[in-house]
Amino acid sequence: MFTVTPATVADVPTILHLIRSLAEYEKLSHEVVATEDSLSAALFGERPGAECLIARENGEPVGFALYFHNFSTFLSRRGLYLEDLFVEPAQRGKGYGKALLQKLAQIAVERGCGRLEWSVLDWNAPAIGFYESLGAKLMTEWRIFRLTGEALQTFAATGDSPT
Repeated sequence: MFTVTPATVADVPTILHLIRSLAEYEKLSHEVVATEDSLSAALFGERPGAECLIARENGEPVGFALYFHNFSTFLSRRGLYLEDLFVEPAQRGKGYGKALLQKLAQIAVERGCGRLEWSVLDWNAPAIGFYESLGAKLMTEWRIFRLTGEALQTFAATGDSPT
């Protein structure tokens, strides 16, 4: 039996395992600093910053979707931003990713959101093809910028670049 349900605090170890599996797939394991404590606080603390769905087959976790609200000034409405979607490689092609995305779309509609958005690595052709098959539009004219680490700290403190 297959289910997609909201994660609970008891799922934190599973979520962290899935995050690490995703990072390994994306060749970004060196960037994972999340811990069970930090995830628990972020997802289930006093002011949760994100939510998570878990896909299970016969009670066993096979994938997850972690998301949060963003906002469109043009629409003057909230949206949902999918931060991570991952299905264990051995479980792909069975409809779990589609089910997770459909549940997110349902949540977005129920909450009156104007958009469901996410990013994908440019080399991940299977994911891009999958998303396009669902009717999602690749936003080729947009680029993501990021301040992190020393650059973020320096800019926040001084308004200058760290270089």
